[in-house]
Amino acid sequence: MNREASVLFDVPGPRARRRNVIIGVVGSLALAAFLVFVIMRFEDTGQFESAKWDPFQYTGVQQFIFDGLKATLKAFALAAVFSIVLGAFLAAGRLSDHKIVRWASTTFVTFFRAMPLLVLIFMLYLVPGSQGWWKWDPMWPLVVGLTIYNGTVQAENIRAGILAVPKGQSEAAYALGMRKTQVMTMILVPQGIRTMLPTIISQVVVTLKDTSLGFLITYPELLAAAKLIGGYQDYHMPFIPVTIIVGTIYVAMCMILSAFATWLERRLRTSRKGKPIAVEPPRPAALSLDGARV
Repeated sequence: MNREASVLFDVPGPRARRRNVIIGVVGSLALAAFLVFVIMRFEDTGQFESAKWDPFQYTGVQQFIFDGLKATLKAFALAAVFSIVLGAFLAAGRLSDHKIVRWASTTFVTFFRAMPLLVLIFMLYLVPGSQGWWKWDPMWPLVVGLTIYNGTVQAENIRAGILAVPKGQSEAAYALGMRKTQVMTMILVPQGIRTMLPTIISQVVVTLKDTSLGFLITYPELLAAAKLIGGYQDYHMPFIPVTIIVGTIYVAMCMILSAFATWLERRLRTSRKGKPIAVEPPRPAALSLDGARV
């Protein structure tokens, strides 16, 4: 390997490569030993006994998990859509020509990005009821908290995508007589979302995983269902089996969402390219009797 081939780091020499191999092997062996130790401990405490897997054969337990999955997907769908919409508005506000709008949007984004999501959810859940304002379903504090927090993150993603759009796009739109609102909503925001689509989808996956915080405010989502099933004395407290099943469901949902993002990005890239325009080749010029081209 040419030592000048890398501009980010120095290419390791023979001793450094040997040391890296040794560190990798030792680290892999240590990780494997730790996994074996954990599995043996689970085996000694009877976590892999068939009796702990028997409850999942019952229709009631299956329905309980399915209901938790539906509650998770419901909160996720609402929070994902609302956060993207909020992020688009906040990104437009941060790029506004009006100083008050820009200042308000920047303050909102900065404040709620710095606030821990769990604190925000608890505040939305406890404060309205304790002050006697209103009492709402536990789903809404979760959805609103996820919307506000992830909306501020999406705002920065979309803003970065808008700033990445070539200036010629907006200059051409202004030359056609379009107003700033039209340029933002019809040209810059759609292209910014397309540019930052992988980052936006990554944050949507984070939103899906953050729905698990709902069990802390008694929202009956998937993790809350797993906690209740794992704590049943009649089922011999199957913590490990329910963790494996629920963890597999979470991983499967995230993989499906990532696959959808890949498909959508490929489709949008293809639609931007479009079909080539068929151009008829020029006909050869004919010669008249006097030699002139016609």
